[in-house]
Amino acid sequence: MPISHEAGYEGIRPAERPERRVRPALLRGAAGRCPACGVGKVFASYLKVSHTCLHCGEPLHHQRADDAPAYFTMVVVGHVIVAGILSVEKAFAPPTWVQLAVWLPLMVVLSLVLLPVIKGALVALQWALRMHGFGAGQDPAAPRPDPALQIAHPPRGPAT
Repeated sequence: MPISHEAGYEGIRPAERPERRVRPALLRGAAGRCPACGVGKVFASYLKVSHTCLHCGEPLHHQRADDAPAYFTMVVVGHVIVAGILSVEKAFAPPTWVQLAVWLPLMVVLSLVLLPVIKGALVALQWALRMHGFGAGQDPAAPRPDPALQIAHPPRGPAT
């Protein structure tokens, strides 16, 4: 039985639902663990989010991280690398090839390490704030069904 499914909370007001604390969820997500239980894994592979937590059964497929992890990773890595380049240039003035030999590999490694950390934290934040289907009911950001398709292909029911 999942520890935080919203299935039993349809008639309960949001203020009466179990609290989801943001900070522990963020730390669990950044560590690559399920934001609900902290034991199961968030990722099935490098950046593919698991459909559900294998430990507690919490559905994680609702997440909509999209491009945000990449943008946040670029911001963090860019600030670190640019600050490092400028500091080393000011202090030691090494040749350009030395700067490139040091900072390019560091930039790639930092990006590859930080990307799953940031994505895990963003998925956990969405879970903690009950965003994008992690709360009860339909996701308000979900695309609406096209009425034209319903007219062209009406639902099949029992013949009358």
